[in-house]
Order: sequence, then structure tokens, then C-alpha cells
Amino acid sequence: MKGQLRKMHSRLDRPVHYELPLSDQLIALNPLIGKPIKLVYSGKIFCVECGRQTKKSFNQGYCYPCFISLAQCDMCIMKPETCHYAAGTCREPAWGEAFCFQPHFVYLANSSGIKVGITRQTQIPTRWIDQGAVQALPIFKVPSRYVSGLVEVAIAKHVSDKTSWQQMLKSQAVPINLAAKRDQLIKDCEPELADIKKRFGEQALELLADEHAVDIHFPVDSYPVKVKSFNLDKEPEVAGVLHGIKGQYLLLDTGVINIRKFSGYEVAFNA
Repeated sequence: MKGQLRKMHSRLDRPVHYELPLSDQLIALNPLIGKPIKLVYSGKIFCVECGRQTKKSFNQGYCYPCFISLAQCDMCIMKPETCHYAAGTCREPAWGEAFCFQPHFVYLANSSGIKVGITRQTQIPTRWIDQGAVQALPIFKVPSRYVSGLVEVAIAKHVSDKTSWQQMLKSQAVPINLAAKRDQLIKDCEPELADIKKRFGEQALELLADEHAVDIHFPVDSYPVKVKSFNLDKEPEVAGVLHGIKGQYLLLDTGVINIRKFSGYEVAFNA
């Protein structure tokens, strides 16, 4: 089969169910665990937004014109606390109103250790799966992406806001009592959270005290001792026995590949 890669589709199950999109085709991956697979890059890249062919991919699949013009590629998507909508400089105000001014959730996750993150409700639990989290717990519901970013920054003074992808791929994370950690972090961040409430109103921070942690199980037979990452730009052929899938990574006996990183790349897939 041949087509353009997109980030893998996932569904929370025990274990997580994965499908690999190739243009308009979907390849069920779980049945391929333990079997040899091969991806061969054709040398062509197509923008995931406009579809034009491009020599280089930016921000996981965009051509340069889309990368510099789309609001979804702006730095404030990665760092919501830098939102500049109020300054009148949003690249696409209508898109920002639809995407950013909707309820967001601040959560704790356990991937390579504990981390804080944010996501829209529609991305739960997909966001957690994409990060390779084995546990996740939503802790606050807030009215906008900007407010979620402010809460994340406050909590990130005490725990990481990033995942170590190498560590995440080497082993199953040690279980953490996320509810207890939530309670401690709320105490640690009390001044910052009080300031956010003062700015945006008491209703801006809805504590999700009754939520329970979600356990996530990935289809992995064995984890790599050393993590060697494939780069299609340098190695157009990736082949090996598929030992597992975690986050957006395929774990082969020959190395790992981040499928999302190569969105828009045209490949032939064989199993």
C-alpha cells in the first residue's frame, strides 16, 4: 500500500487500538505486532493542510507558506500563555475564537514520569495516548486555552511539562498516585491559582476533585534497551519486526520511528 502518512489513529482499549493512515487507507497495526514490516519513503512530501508538494516539512507536516500563515502553527499553540489574540495580532481570529475559546482541561500524566499538560475535551484521551502516558488525571476545567496555559505554567514550576520520549520508549513507567500529587500541587500553587481566579473569576478554575485516574495499556511485546530513532530524510527505508506501539512511535527490533513527525511523507507500506 502506498500513500501519505498521518499521525496514527488510536482508540482507548486494553491495549490501545492503533491504525496507520495512508492517504485514504487505514491499516490495522495491532495484528502486526511480532511480524516484520517495512516503510519505504518515495522522496515526496505533501502539505497536510493545502496538499501542495514541498521539499521540506515544517511543524510535523506543513509547507512553509502554511507554516508562517496559519494560527495553528503559531508559537502560542505550543505556549498558550503567550496568546496574543487580545492584542489583535492573531493570524486567524475566527480560527482562534473557535479553537482557543472553548473549554480546556489541565491534566497530570505519567509517561516518562509525572508531567502537567493541557488539552481540549475532544482530545481526551487521545492526547494522553499520543504522549505515551500510562496514567492520566484531569485536574482543572477552564474556559479557554489561554487560561489553561497560565495554570500549566504555575504547575510546571513544580513538575515537568515535557515528556522524555527516549525514557518513555524504554520501559513502562512506575505507577504514581496522581490524585495525591494533584492535591499537593494545588497547595504548592495556591498563590498563582488565586491570582488567576482574581483575573478571570472564580468560575474560571473548576477543580475536578471527583475524577479518577485513567490507566492506559499499550500494545508492546518488548521495550528497546537502547533507543535508535529512524529519520526518513536520511534513511528512506525502515524495516524490522514490530515489537510494539506507544505514543506515536512504532517500536521495531531495528529502531523506533515517530510517525507523527513524518506526516505528509509519501511511503509504501508492506507487512
